[in-house]
Formats: sequence, C-alpha cells, structure tokens
Amino acid sequence: MPEGALEIDRVSKRYGDVVALDEMSLTVHGGEMLGFVGSNGAGKTTTMRIALGVLAADSGEVRYDGAPVDRTTRSRIGYMPEERGLYPKMKVSEQLQYLGELHGLPRADAVRSANRWTERLGLAERREDQLQKLSLGNQQRVQLAAALVHDPSVLILDEPFSGLDPVAVEVMSTVLREMRDQGVPVVFSSHQLELVQRLCDRVGIVRRGSMVADGTVEELRSSGPTRLTVHAPEAPADWAEGLPGVTVESRENGRTALRLDDTADDQRVLRAALATGPVHEFSRERPSLTELFRDVVTEETDE
Repeated sequence: MPEGALEIDRVSKRYGDVVALDEMSLTVHGGEMLGFVGSNGAGKTTTMRIALGVLAADSGEVRYDGAPVDRTTRSRIGYMPEERGLYPKMKVSEQLQYLGELHGLPRADAVRSANRWTERLGLAERREDQLQKLSLGNQQRVQLAAALVHDPSVLILDEPFSGLDPVAVEVMSTVLREMRDQGVPVVFSSHQLELVQRLCDRVGIVRRGSMVADGTVEELRSSGPTRLTVHAPEAPADWAEGLPGVTVESRENGRTALRLDDTADDQRVLRAALATGPVHEFSRERPSLTELFRDVVTEETDE
C-alpha cells in the first residue's frame, strides 16, 4: 500500500453564524495512527466529512500524497461513520460485496475480500444473516469490514469503538494496528481516551473547530502541568501554601497532591516539605491524556 500523507490544510466551514471549523489543520502520515479527540460539537465529524467530500469546505484544502483529494482519491478512502449506515435487511456478505464493487473491485475480488474480512473479524458464521439480526457489536464489526473491503489507502473512522465489548475492542485494535503497519494513514475519533493513549502514535485535540494540541502522547504529556505527590506525615495542613507556582489540589493521610506551573521550583517544594519532618514520598507525575483533555475542556468552559 502507498505511504502518502493525508493533509487537512486550514479548512474552514460555517453554517450561518455558527463556525464549525476555523482553519482546521492536521496531517496523518502513512504508517501512522492519529487519535482525533475533542468534546461533542468540536468539529471532528465535520472535518472527516469534508475529507471524504460529503461536505464542501468554505476554504482550505484536503490533500493526499501531495495532491488535492478528488473523486478517484476518495474511492480509495475507507470510512466508518459513527451512525451505522449499512442496509439492515441486506445479508452481510451481499452488502460487503456490493460495497467492494462500488469502490471499483471486480466481482470476484469483492467476494474474496468480503469473505476474508468476515473471517478476520469473527463474522464468518453470520455472513448470510441480515444485518439487523446481528448484535450491535457485530454490526460495528460489519461497519469496519465495509471500510476495509476495498483495500483502502486511507482509513478514517468516527467513534469506531463505541458500544464494543472488550473482545471486540481488541479485535478492532489489532486490525487498525495492522493497517497502520502496512503504511496506511489511520485516523479515528474517540471519547475513550485511555484507548487512544494506548493505540495512537499521535493525538490531535480539537476545540471549537481548531486544533489546539497535536503531538505524540509523550510530547503532550510532557507539555502538560507537572504534578507532585508528597508524603510528609508530620507536615501541617498548610505547609505548601504560598509556595510560588504551586497549587494544592488535595491532602489526605499526610499525602499532598500538588500542581506546579512553569515558574515553580520542585527542589524548593522538597526543602519546604523536609523542613516539616521526614518525607516518605516525593514523586513526579505526568498527566494522562484524560487529564490533558479535561484541562482543554475546562479552559473552553471558562472562556
């Protein structure tokens, strides 16, 4: 498979007075998985639909492998919408074959691909069932098969893990890793941030239609606020109050959780703790992706 990059370059979209996207930019390279996260209404689905050509952008450009995305390029994109979009009364095998042919596969190739993906995703025994007779989790697997049946060069998935049990999550995670390892740019949105942190090479956090943070999980965690846990059992309750750049977040059983901004000196914090007596723990923690996301949402609410 090709290893071109999918680029969304300063894309904007308005609906009357409502700004859905404000110069949204992101790049997903071949062989890379990007997690696209943000609160509801932040612009994730709109971005994906513009990349697919379902919506037209007011300005900006979508490119694949350096060239503007056109109808031919879009036929090479595998897309999994958040809303199930398949035919409920159609048999699983028939609609996967049909979708493969719509993407340009010869019928025999579409049949082989449909059989391969139903086998791979644990649906072989349900091929002749109508979609509506499957559980919601299995319907989600069929949606993934529909996105993969034409051997796509780009994979875009909107909340692919929604409603899946742990076994199905692991199956889907493995398939997405395999596609990435074959050189496919993979981008998916999700509210399951622990899963995003575990799977993705990079994460983009979107707020109010713009990308506000983009980088590897480690880069984003390193850029977030530093937290310290200090266990000083003999320290008074207010021992850390007034230290420059330090915010006391909680205190329980002699353990104090502190948040440090860029001006804080952790060695000064340590000296202040030692001045109260023995210090049994002094540990630095980096924020999780969930904490970073919460900070972004809080900032949005404050604004």
